[in-house]
Amino acid sequence: MVAPVAPSSTATDAGQLVASGRRVFAVEAQALEAVGARLGDAFVEACQRLLACTGRVVCTGMGKSGHIAHKIAATLASTGTPAFFVHPGEAGHGDLGMITDADVVLALSYSGTSEEVLMLLPALRRQGNTVIAMTGYPQSALGREADLHLDVSVPAEACPLHLAPTSSTTASLAMGDALAVALLEARGFTADDFARSHPAGSLGRRLLLRITDVMHHGDALPLVGLDASVAEALMEMSRKRLGMTAVAGSDGRLAGIFTDGDLRRALDRGIDVRQAAIADVMTRNPRTIDAGQMAAEAAHLMERHQINGLVVVDATGRPVGALNIHDLLRARVV
Repeated sequence: MVAPVAPSSTATDAGQLVASGRRVFAVEAQALEAVGARLGDAFVEACQRLLACTGRVVCTGMGKSGHIAHKIAATLASTGTPAFFVHPGEAGHGDLGMITDADVVLALSYSGTSEEVLMLLPALRRQGNTVIAMTGYPQSALGREADLHLDVSVPAEACPLHLAPTSSTTASLAMGDALAVALLEARGFTADDFARSHPAGSLGRRLLLRITDVMHHGDALPLVGLDASVAEALMEMSRKRLGMTAVAGSDGRLAGIFTDGDLRRALDRGIDVRQAAIADVMTRNPRTIDAGQMAAEAAHLMERHQINGLVVVDATGRPVGALNIHDLLRARVV
């Protein structure tokens, strides 16, 4: 085992540590600028080949390039371009059978000389796969043999020893993101499409969950008529446990809402709630939401207007449901 190098007193100085970190950001920012400035015909053709692909995008790479290729495959797959990662070493021992002739191969090797990746080229050629190389050396073996080459060469690595892949891996990752986003926009990929591939995440829940999935409806909907007393409204609120009740007029349309806040305001005004009519203390023209809207829109509406509940109405203005902030919290929308 190699013994760890003891830090020098200057290396552990707080100011020196921050300066080192900032230098890395500066060097890698310059690298990204240089790679971005070179985007042109090769990038366009790569996007066109990927858009025309009837199979999947197979990303491969060895070492640090392999880690970046794995991330690029995940980003492509989650943004509308079917993709997966194949380890080049395992590919040479059977996993090559995972690649069909309809697939496009995106091969990463900054040096362009990775033996494990180069070993796959003859088999991919025989099968007729398009190979897109991403290297820092266009004249390398991989750069020359690929159908297309994306140049991710950087002026310098951020590693002061110029050994550890730093700027180069960042540039390769950014190139993968650029491909994914360009393809996403070309396909017209939407937030709903994204949510369908992320159903288990919080983002997926916010994008997929609709008002109908969380609202209280039917017998669970707190509702009284416009001729009800405050006492009757309080009993309805107590039974349904939402801290509010919708109030409907004789035509069945929403006339108002009565909440815990309305009760407090009525008491502050000295109103005898045992005798008062609901029409005298309810909030008229309350905020409402349509059943077809997203649950995230309800959360936004509550936050913007600083309210804790909403009545859900249909196209004719009749109350069909209700929900409060606790329903959204339980659904993990907020």
